[in-house]
Amino acid sequence: MAVKHTSEIQIKVGLDENKIPEAISWTAEDGGVKDAETKAIMLSVWDSVKKDTLRMDLWTKDMPVDEMKQFFHQTLVAMAATFERATDDQKMSATMRDFCEYFAEKLELKK
Repeated sequence: MAVKHTSEIQIKVGLDENKIPEAISWTAEDGGVKDAETKAIMLSVWDSVKKDTLRMDLWTKDMPVDEMKQFFHQTLVAMAATFERATDDQKMSATMRDFCEYFAEKLELKK
Protein backbone atom coordinates (compact mmCIF):
# COMPACT_ATOMS: atom_id res chain seq x y z
CA MET A 1 0.00 0.00 0.00
CA ALA A 2 1.48 3.34 -1.03
CA VAL A 3 1.67 6.22 1.43
CA LYS A 4 -0.65 8.98 0.20
CA HIS A 5 -0.10 11.52 2.95
CA THR A 6 2.30 12.11 5.80
CA SER A 7 1.59 13.84 9.06
CA GLU A 8 4.05 15.16 11.60
CA ILE A 9 3.80 15.38 15.37
CA GLN A 10 6.41 17.50 17.14
CA ILE A 11 7.33 17.46 20.81
CA LYS A 12 9.48 20.24 22.26
CA VAL A 13 11.05 19.86 25.69
CA GLY A 14 12.62 22.79 27.52
CA LEU A 15 15.26 21.58 29.96
CA ASP A 16 16.93 23.19 32.94
CA GLU A 17 20.70 23.13 33.52
CA ASN A 18 20.42 19.54 34.85
CA LYS A 19 18.45 18.42 31.78
CA ILE A 20 15.22 18.08 33.77
CA PRO A 21 12.07 19.08 31.83
CA GLU A 22 10.73 22.52 32.73
CA ALA A 23 8.38 22.95 29.77
CA ILE A 24 6.81 20.58 27.25
CA SER A 25 4.79 21.55 24.19
CA TRP A 26 3.50 19.63 21.22
CA THR A 27 2.22 20.31 17.74
CA ALA A 28 0.00 18.13 15.54
CA GLU A 29 -1.18 20.49 12.84
CA ASP A 30 -3.40 17.86 11.16
CA GLY A 31 -5.19 17.57 14.50
CA GLY A 32 -5.45 21.33 14.98
CA VAL A 33 -2.85 21.46 17.76
CA LYS A 34 -0.14 24.14 17.62
CA ASP A 35 2.44 24.56 20.41
CA ALA A 36 0.06 23.27 23.09
CA GLU A 37 1.63 23.21 26.54
CA THR A 38 1.48 20.07 28.64
CA LYS A 39 2.93 18.93 31.94
CA ALA A 40 3.41 15.25 31.02
CA ILE A 41 3.69 12.92 28.06
CA MET A 42 3.90 9.15 27.64
CA LEU A 43 4.88 7.75 24.27
CA SER A 44 5.24 4.10 23.30
CA VAL A 45 6.72 2.93 20.02
CA TRP A 46 6.69 -0.70 18.85
CA ASP A 47 9.96 -2.01 17.40
CA SER A 48 8.72 -4.86 15.19
CA VAL A 49 12.26 -6.08 14.48
CA LYS A 50 13.23 -6.49 18.16
CA LYS A 51 9.64 -7.23 19.25
CA ASP A 52 10.05 -4.67 22.00
CA THR A 53 8.39 -1.47 23.14
CA LEU A 54 10.42 1.72 23.29
CA ARG A 55 9.10 4.29 25.76
CA MET A 56 9.50 7.94 26.53
CA ASP A 57 7.89 9.21 29.75
CA LEU A 58 8.44 12.86 30.54
CA TRP A 59 6.91 15.28 33.02
CA THR A 60 7.81 18.75 34.12
CA LYS A 61 9.15 19.30 37.59
CA ASP A 62 6.06 21.35 38.47
CA MET A 63 3.59 18.57 37.52
CA PRO A 64 1.38 18.18 40.61
CA VAL A 65 1.29 14.66 42.08
CA ASP A 66 -2.52 14.63 42.21
CA GLU A 67 -2.65 15.46 38.49
CA MET A 68 -0.05 12.75 37.76
CA LYS A 69 -2.29 10.19 39.47
CA GLN A 70 -5.25 11.36 37.40
CA PHE A 71 -3.11 11.31 34.23
CA PHE A 72 -2.08 7.70 34.92
CA HIS A 73 -5.68 6.66 35.60
CA GLN A 74 -6.99 8.24 32.41
CA THR A 75 -4.11 6.68 30.44
CA LEU A 76 -4.92 3.23 31.84
CA VAL A 77 -8.63 3.66 30.95
CA ALA A 78 -7.68 4.70 27.42
CA MET A 79 -5.29 1.74 27.10
CA ALA A 80 -8.10 -0.67 28.05
CA ALA A 81 -10.34 0.82 25.35
CA THR A 82 -7.55 0.76 22.77
CA PHE A 83 -6.68 -2.83 23.69
CA GLU A 84 -10.29 -3.87 23.08
CA ARG A 85 -10.46 -2.09 19.71
CA ALA A 86 -7.10 -3.53 18.62
CA THR A 87 -7.59 -7.13 19.77
CA ASP A 88 -11.35 -7.59 20.25
CA ASP A 89 -10.43 -9.37 23.51
CA GLN A 90 -13.45 -8.33 25.52
CA LYS A 91 -12.67 -10.49 28.56
CA MET A 92 -9.19 -9.02 29.11
CA SER A 93 -10.47 -5.52 28.35
CA ALA A 94 -13.08 -5.93 31.08
CA THR A 95 -10.35 -7.11 33.45
CA MET A 96 -8.29 -4.04 32.59
CA ARG A 97 -11.29 -1.78 33.24
CA ASP A 98 -11.83 -3.52 36.60
CA PHE A 99 -8.23 -2.71 37.50
CA CYS A 100 -8.80 0.92 36.46
CA GLU A 101 -11.73 1.09 38.87
CA TYR A 102 -9.59 -0.42 41.62
CA PHE A 103 -6.76 2.01 40.83
CA ALA A 104 -9.13 5.00 41.02
CA GLU A 105 -10.68 3.75 44.25
CA LYS A 106 -7.33 3.21 45.98
CA LEU A 107 -6.09 6.64 44.92
CA GLU A 108 -9.45 8.21 45.85
CA LEU A 109 -9.83 9.69 42.37
CA LYS A 110 -13.59 9.13 42.21
CA LYS A 111 -15.73 11.31 44.39
